[in-house]
Amino acid sequence: MKIMVNDEVHEVSARTLAALIDELGYSGARIATAMNGDFVPVPMREKTDLRDGAKVEIVAPMQGG
Repeated sequence: MKIMVNDEVHEVSARTLAALIDELGYSGARIATAMNGDFVPVPMREKTDLRDGAKVEIVAPMQGG
């Protein structure tokens, strides 16, 4: 299925947000996620199903100021 991740189109086989994170190589990383504009907390990623055309944001915290 095709989804948008951080404004880039990706063809993925993942069916959940947690599986997408693994597929894209983010497993183990400290990240925040949102899907279609809504924040998705870590415990909900496994239960959050992806749909064709979904818009996902994956953000890593940054230090600095």
